Amino acid sequence: MTVNLEFYQGNGFIAEVIRTNRIKTATVKVDEGKVSVVIPKNLSDSRIKELVTNKTRWIREKILIHRQSAPSKPKEYVSGESFTYLGRNYRLKVETGKTKSVKLKNGKLIVTIPKKSPEKIQDALTQWYREHAEQKLREKSERYSKLIGIQPKSISIKTFKSRWGSCHSNGDVQFNWKIIIAPNRIVDYVVVHEICHMKQHNHSPKFWKCVEKIFPDYLECKGWLKENGKYLKV
Repeated sequence: MTVNLEFYQGNGFIAEVIRTNRIKTATVKVDEGKVSVVIPKNLSDSRIKELVTNKTRWIREKILIHRQSAPSKPKEYVSGESFTYLGRNYRLKVETGKTKSVKLKNGKLIVTIPKKSPEKIQDALTQWYREHAEQKLREKSERYSKLIGIQPKSISIKTFKSRWGSCHSNGDVQFNWKIIIAPNRIVDYVVVHEICHMKQHNHSPKFWKCVEKIFPDYLECKGWLKENGKYLKV
């Protein structure tokens, strides 16, 4: 067997390219956070670029799953720690000031509080996530309601222990604010899922057809939440 190794610089990752004369079709793998592309020996560089580009979103989500599922120590809520918002990681910067505030600026989550303490920093971050979750989920609900053809009576956020959303028969839709930590596409899927429940208050084939019209790859999104949902926390 002949194997040649090289590397391809992707968008936020490096992929190991493995050329071999033992296969006829190319495959992309993400194992333990490492990306590899196994290809036929004579596949062109342009085809490699096209292959990796088409799989970039999938690759980045797999890497994120690995990073968030890795054992980690409890948050200390100090400058330098990483927090995730809409699937992107931001470094925490804690400052002392007269009034409490949280801002996302220059790739950092800047928390300003009168007196530094882990509890107060966590409270400030939680409030910020909840406020942004409500804003984003309202915007997304409005957009997808038009596509699906049904309008919720109200949109609100809540803390659920084991679900990402809830749709009541009276048209009230509630979302778990922690979903805003997930990648943008996963948030969209949850919104579509709950709005489709306004048409079908069950998980029947008709319901999944409603979801599939907007999200043909809904099974992948559903699987992402099953694997990664427990790591969505502040």
